[in-house]
Amino acid sequence: MAAGKLPVGAHYGLSAWLLQRLTAVVMAAYTLVVGFILVACPPTSHAEWQGLFAGTFSRLATMLFFLALLYHAWVGVRDIIMDYVKSAGLRLALQTAVGTALVFYLVWSASILWGR
Repeated sequence: MAAGKLPVGAHYGLSAWLLQRLTAVVMAAYTLVVGFILVACPPTSHAEWQGLFAGTFSRLATMLFFLALLYHAWVGVRDIIMDYVKSAGLRLALQTAVGTALVFYLVWSASILWGR
């Protein structure tokens, strides 16, 4: 790169890619742990299912899983939209719709985990 020339642009590609890989690791670890728990002592009633997610640690771990899932989805869908939708207006509308839906899913999952 020539002296004085700075690259311009969004520059979120590498960090988004790394964070997407990190979220995949978080989701895989959570899935393995929950899978092991379900195999070791499967819940047989609704009360046991509720008990499985009643503790603060399990709620936080599940919320972390949902945060990772939603961020992972955002990066993937955003990249697909950016690659294949050429109209800037349509691209913005689709990204807004996806972002709104993902925020809704985040609020919904939190209300399920901490609601009464």
